[in-house]
This record gives sequence, C-alpha cells and structure tokens, in this order.
Amino acid sequence: MNITIIGRKCAPRDSFKERVEKKMAKIGKFFGEDADAKVTATVEKGYKSVEITVYKNGMIFRAEERGDEMNDAFDRSFEALIRQLRKNKTKLEKKFRSVSFEGISHEEPVAEEIEYEVVRSKKVTLKPQHMDEAILQMNMLGHQFYLFLNAETDRINVVYKRNDGGYGVLEPEQE
Repeated sequence: MNITIIGRKCAPRDSFKERVEKKMAKIGKFFGEDADAKVTATVEKGYKSVEITVYKNGMIFRAEERGDEMNDAFDRSFEALIRQLRKNKTKLEKKFRSVSFEGISHEEPVAEEIEYEVVRSKKVTLKPQHMDEAILQMNMLGHQFYLFLNAETDRINVVYKRNDGGYGVLEPEQE
C-alpha cells in the first residue's frame, strides 16, 4: 500500500508518521500493493482532525475524526475505517474476490450489513440553477444535499453540507 501523509496548517511529526505507517500496514495487507492511502492531518482552532482515504480498484474508503491530540484523532479515524470494513466485509470480499477481511479485529462488535434496503424513491425535476441558488434551495428544504442541473456547465451536480460547516459540490467526471 502506498501511503501519503499530508499536513494542513501543520507539519506532522516523525513520531506521528511512524504511527500512521505502522497502523496502516495492518490494513495494507488486505488491500494489497496497488492500493493508495492518503492520511491528511489538519490543525484548526480548538481541535485537530485526521482524514484517512484509501483508494482501491475504483472504490474509496474514507474516515475522518477530530480530537484534542493528533494521535487521538488518527486512532479514532483508523477505528472508524475498521468499522466500515467490518460492516461491509461480505460485499467487499465479493468485490475484491481474492481478499479476506477476516483478520481485521475490533473491540466492539459491529453488525454486518447484508442487504441495502431502499425505503424511498423520489423523482426530481431538474432545472438549470447556479450553485448559490442550489445551496439556498437545499437550506430552505432543510436537506443535507441537493441535486441540481448546473446552469454554467449544463451537468448534474450535487451540493452538500460538510461537517465543518461549509459546503461541498460533487461534479461528475468520466474515467
């Protein structure tokens, strides 16, 4: 697994980098050599956050947590990533076929998701909107995300609320 450690508004210490590499090596054997992992450490007012993103065969695994200390934030995000893997291990084993997630251990039991259940289906009418209009509409509806036809690009986009209070946009990209 290729591991990249990035610092935003900080320079991660060597001890932090060693901790990351040691722990990520534990899950690296499940993803193999062709997986890429990015660990982003960020310092903000009053807290530190660590985001772990693993890319493997077009799949993205991501976990982000905050803490008072960088190591605590990393440990929490690492455990969140492990929980995701354990929760979806049957589906992941089918997707990756040759990979077994049996060796991933975690202190607390996590219920494995066997089937996805769609409880509601909704059709939406898309009209061209600018991003600020879409954000306004999303806020007026009280939703966490909003699908719209971007008037500038004439492509379908999704705006969403981020945990840090900001907004994000998802734009389609062809591979």
